[in-house]
Amino acid sequence: MPTTLPERVAQVFAPDNVLARVDAHFQPREGQTRMAMAVARTIETGGALVVEAGTGVGKTFSYLVPALLSGERVLLSTATKALQEQLFARDLPRLVETLGLPVRTALLKGRASYLCRYRMELARQDALAQERDIARVLARVQDWSRHTRAGDLAELAGLDERSPVIPLITSTRENCLGSPCPRFRECHVHLARREALAADIVVINHHLFFADVAVRESGMAELLPSVRVVVFDEAHQINETGVQFLGAQLSTGQLLDFGKDLLAAGLQYARGMADWAGLATLVELAARDLRLVAEKTPVGSKLRWTQETPEGVPGAQWQDALRRVAVACTQARDALAMVSEMAPDFVRLHARGSELLAHLARFSDPAPPDAVVRWVDVGAQLRLIESPLDIAVAMRTRVLADPAESESESADGDAQPPAMDPGRAWIFTSATLGEDEQLTWFTQRAGLQDAEILRVASPFDYAAQAALYVPRHLPPPAEPTHSRTLAQWVGDAAEPLCGRTLVLTTTLKALRTIGDALKARFEARDDLQVLVQGEWPKRRLMERFRAGATAGQPGCVLVASATFWEGFDVPGDALQLVVIDKLPFPPPGDPLVEARAQRIEKAGGKAFPSYSLPEAAVALKQGAGRLIRRESDRGILVIGDTRLLTMGYGQRLLAALPPMRRLASEQEFAAALQALRTAP
Repeated sequence: MPTTLPERVAQVFAPDNVLARVDAHFQPREGQTRMAMAVARTIETGGALVVEAGTGVGKTFSYLVPALLSGERVLLSTATKALQEQLFARDLPRLVETLGLPVRTALLKGRASYLCRYRMELARQDALAQERDIARVLARVQDWSRHTRAGDLAELAGLDERSPVIPLITSTRENCLGSPCPRFRECHVHLARREALAADIVVINHHLFFADVAVRESGMAELLPSVRVVVFDEAHQINETGVQFLGAQLSTGQLLDFGKDLLAAGLQYARGMADWAGLATLVELAARDLRLVAEKTPVGSKLRWTQETPEGVPGAQWQDALRRVAVACTQARDALAMVSEMAPDFVRLHARGSELLAHLARFSDPAPPDAVVRWVDVGAQLRLIESPLDIAVAMRTRVLADPAESESESADGDAQPPAMDPGRAWIFTSATLGEDEQLTWFTQRAGLQDAEILRVASPFDYAAQAALYVPRHLPPPAEPTHSRTLAQWVGDAAEPLCGRTLVLTTTLKALRTIGDALKARFEARDDLQVLVQGEWPKRRLMERFRAGATAGQPGCVLVASATFWEGFDVPGDALQLVVIDKLPFPPPGDPLVEARAQRIEKAGGKAFPSYSLPEAAVALKQGAGRLIRRESDRGILVIGDTRLLTMGYGQRLLAALPPMRRLASEQEFAAALQALRTAP
């Protein structure tokens, strides 16, 4: 009888064993078993394991089986809520039943995913609620609220994730009243956290994890100390997710919300006790004045902020605007202090005012040199942002550290980071974690240089299943005609396939240009539909594209950017052509990108090979990974950037891609396309 965890795991993955008996499609894979054994050893001994598991390895079962068999409390963190739901609703129940284990599981999301009954009551008084469409959606929510137990908005079919109703019916860290809330006993967030504390396996997402690291407020502060095994799936996203939460932000939107809530609470609970309308107006005007400081700056700009004021902003006007915000928030906070005992809303609003003033003071002081980067994001609102360059220090000192060991002082007085908690096991896995054997793209930024590294190749036969083609006639990506020329070429290629095409763009400008051109070309066709990101909710776009040319529906071409580069799984022949418009180098004008490059240069390195190329390689690998999802899939990857063939760094990027066969000419591409059309 197997006694150790690795032995029990090996037995589960053996031919003709439990997985094979319950899943007719299960086939033992050497890579999957090797990963599962490494996870099992790490769980037994503690420490950190980083695993790059290529598409098709079956990494989910590779960490779930040893996690379940270990008998330990386990935290599973995924990149998105969609992946959370897949783990919780499909993969976990299936394995728990298969292995016959008495395991309790729980799903925990952030506040914005749950209905707040108190905010829903307040929403009826909001001006937005008087609009017919908003009122109709609110009525649906109120009807659903009478029957739901979890309060998870994902239960509401057809609710657009972009709906203006969602902020009205959900709470935030800033406006949640906590235990004094009159609806606290029915609070869905509180219920979800209680269930998580009682569960053996808890499924969360990276945003929730790092929100807790930043503010110790999301419910994880109680949960994490009791968990011995932590697994990050889609771990390549944790650095960019982490830096969002480990810095600081102050926005004019926060100020406007504060003013609106101040007015509503004041008139409801303390009418006549203060000039609530005047105080709210003062906050609103200060926020608008701050936004107007950058009124001549194009929307979408990111203003560098290396000096006392952001670039391109008049210094005197900037300082005056910040002063007016401080005066407005101070007066509001002082008025709230006078009535704080009258309602819990005032206690929370007073804390919000104090937090806004603390952030304002932070942004009024110079940014710490080298450690962080600061900038202003110009949109419908103005956002003041300060961010660390990566999460390495936070991971070593606030996540991986032994909680029993405080920071020690070295002989020269420098603080030394505490050692890793020896009793806890940390598993980090993704299909794409770097381009070198040590996965330094991931490990250096995550503070995991001492972790065990394992790379497991994809079992797919890419040479037989997929081809790579770079059209040589396309203009250089910097030419203004590039996107229009590529759109014409994509239309020619997608037409004989009747869709089955995903176009991934590196910029929103290219998204619009290519999307508009393809929609104009095929608008009169009833056998081919062009979908463009942003026109529908993301989930609806995904579902429609996966359906393909079925049930009388036309085939699809989807033009997308950003999040569609990863986590978009389309197995089967609904997707046979993936087109990447150009090499996905990090945007040079982005303040975070510039600061990271400058740090490398200051240390004596070269930013392009050390930063830009690895970034592009990982992104390219992610985009290419959309094409082949099963052993039976066939398809062509097209990269519309001739630099892949003409520049010296092209070989390094090609090496990062799966080993697909190469198509050297338009004739070879046409033949490969024809083979896809005629394949059974």
